[in-house]
Amino acid sequence: MDYVKAFVLGGLICALVQILMEKTKMMPGRIMVLLVCSGAVLGALGIYGPFQEFAGAGASVPLLGFGNTLWNGVKEAVETEGFLGIFKGGFTASAAGICAALVFGYLASLLFQPKMKK
Repeated sequence: MDYVKAFVLGGLICALVQILMEKTKMMPGRIMVLLVCSGAVLGALGIYGPFQEFAGAGASVPLLGFGNTLWNGVKEAVETEGFLGIFKGGFTASAAGICAALVFGYLASLLFQPKMKK
């Protein structure tokens, strides 16, 4: 049942973003920033944590989850390191995910040999 919840709720998030992309004139980069900032704000308000617990990977994998991860990292770093944690916390919390994305993206580019668009 966990897989079904993750699939349905993650798909619902993606469907809402697709509707936002098609019905507004916002560029994809701005929508991505909106999602990350929304995840951080929802995490700060205490809304995203319970939702992520319920939805599992369906809520932690989209960009909303990345924003929440950044927020949690900053919050923990500020509690332990003070003011300097504002700058270090997000990097520390998201370093493994960003590193994995870069490594797997590079490996995929080696495997599939992408070509430049003309």
